[in-house]
Amino acid sequence: MGVLLYEGEFIKGKRGGKGKEYGKIIYEGEFLEGEKNGKGKEYYDDGKLIFEGEYLNDKRNRKGKEYTYLNGALVFEGEYLNGERNVKGKEYNSVNGSIKFEGEYLNGKRWNGNGKEYRSGKLIFEGEYLNGVKKSAI
Repeated sequence: MGVLLYEGEFIKGKRGGKGKEYGKIIYEGEFLEGEKNGKGKEYYDDGKLIFEGEYLNDKRNRKGKEYTYLNGALVFEGEYLNGERNVKGKEYNSVNGSIKFEGEYLNGKRWNGNGKEYRSGKLIFEGEYLNGVKKSAI
């Protein structure tokens, strides 16, 4: 008896449409020409949700949400480009769910533009970041 690795639709011999990848489930969502494209969910090896959102060419793109392994808490929601946090997003404390940062990202890091930083849910900095460094407060 074989092990099920993929269940779903195929188009011209490649994964296309809705489907699920298995080990234990690691991804469920839409595929196009064998790659993750469209809405989907990604899971840790033990089945806990790590990401839900949109994919393009097998990478996280556009809107999505990331979750922590420890307790399944939301740790980031925002936009992605080529698998990295980009443009606008919000980071959350994985223990109590309070907001940590709201602002702009480039290649996965806080970057240029306006941002707000919080501690225990209270605003501690609002201003401009340049190359990931706080530059001036508003």
